[in-house]
Amino acid sequence: MIPYPRISPTIVRVGPFAVRWYGVMYILGFVTSYLLFQYQVRKKEIKGLTAQVVENLYFWLILSLVIGARVGYVVFYNLPYYIHNPLRVFAVWQGGMSFHGGLAGLVICGVLFCRRYRLDFWEMADLIAATAPPALGFGRLGNFINGELFGRPSNLPWAMVFPQGGDIPRHPSQLYEFLLEGVVLFIVLWNLKGRLKKSGMLLAVFLILYGVFRFSLEFLRQPDPQLGFIIGPFTMGQILSSAMILAGAALALWRGKKKSS
Repeated sequence: MIPYPRISPTIVRVGPFAVRWYGVMYILGFVTSYLLFQYQVRKKEIKGLTAQVVENLYFWLILSLVIGARVGYVVFYNLPYYIHNPLRVFAVWQGGMSFHGGLAGLVICGVLFCRRYRLDFWEMADLIAATAPPALGFGRLGNFINGELFGRPSNLPWAMVFPQGGDIPRHPSQLYEFLLEGVVLFIVLWNLKGRLKKSGMLLAVFLILYGVFRFSLEFLRQPDPQLGFIIGPFTMGQILSSAMILAGAALALWRGKKKSS
């Protein structure tokens, strides 16, 4: 068993204001995505995609991701609680964000933004998809520092006792997700970009691979206590990830029939 490194979730506190690792990880994720997006854009000319448009794009994407992630958590993971405590919906500093909800927010915002600025949505989606894994990885590191979203009981040598998980050694599932959803997924997508001739295909690969990774790792992750298992041995994360896999496969089939763009 490896001792859990007790890192304070708070970096610095000044009166009622605090800078937390989780928030810093979100910022690092956004900045990394922005820089990687800019790097890709410099390699190719995209009509209408000026520096100002890119800044506007990221402003709205960040806003839509945060809103979507919070709404997704409220609806998918803890709706009865928030129905009785509606003002707590806005207490995002207390935690509770859903990747799948954030993804839905990004897609909706992306479609509307591309229509507004007459950009090719599928081309933009591919560029963004290639930058997403590092942001996901930073988020999982934030989960690990917070000691949340830990794994199920384990007797493996690298199992850890998490402060909120009782005295039982558990899988450090946040680190598994960091490696697969952050590192491995980034390596695959970054090497595929530019090789797939049809726009939208990289997004499809992202949806499928993330869905497969998340679905698989959910078997090692402790189910959310307020939900438990939804259908048989499957969790809410697995149900939503299954929908991602199906959406990615359908997108790949559809875009595969389109003429190269």
